[in-house]
Amino acid sequence: MIKRNLDHVNQNIEAACQNAGRNREEVVLIAVSKTKPVSMLMEAYEYGCREFGENKVQELVEKYEIMPKDIKWHMIGHLQRNKVKYVVGKAALIHSVDSLKLAEEISREAVKKQVDVSVLIEVNIAGEDTKFGVAAKNAEQLVRDAASLPGLHIKGLMTIAPFVMNPEENRQYFARLKQLAVDINQKNIDNVNMNVLSMGMTGDYMVAIEEGASYVRVGTGIFGERQYPV
Repeated sequence: MIKRNLDHVNQNIEAACQNAGRNREEVVLIAVSKTKPVSMLMEAYEYGCREFGENKVQELVEKYEIMPKDIKWHMIGHLQRNKVKYVVGKAALIHSVDSLKLAEEISREAVKKQVDVSVLIEVNIAGEDTKFGVAAKNAEQLVRDAASLPGLHIKGLMTIAPFVMNPEENRQYFARLKQLAVDINQKNIDNVNMNVLSMGMTGDYMVAIEEGASYVRVGTGIFGERQYPV
């Protein structure tokens, strides 16, 4: 099942890139493996997946310890400041930096461990009350403040678009995030690179790619529905 699903997702990514006149190499597929057992992740690994995303710190750390070391782990869920010490040095990219306090905590831990940490600024581009992320109008200021911190490198922006039945409804938000990244890039802020746009999930990743996504986060489309412990 996982091989078939991966083939299907990769074909869709290829098609979306062709629609947008982009190279397939510009888009990285993150297999979102939250709540899934290591056996399923290893199956995806055997079929070529090397980028995995986790929502919970504990899951990322546990899987990091036992899975092959050529995997890049992405922290894509909301990150509490008291959990930062567990992911710094393990996550290749933290997607969910949504406040200066969180950025400062990551910086402190990076300095302590003498590592560089790549992060994305999470933007609540649709302004949903239920979502984390900085408001679009405050994103540039957070980028500037975070970029001045030691051990931190700002690589781009991330958003979680609304849950919709028709992915076309989210095109406006993906386009808006892309424009925000372009606007910030033009300011030439030190230690800031807006090359990465993490946007698009199982239901809307093709539209996200057409609007400029460089990372798409696909879980259900690869592993099937999530199983939560009862």
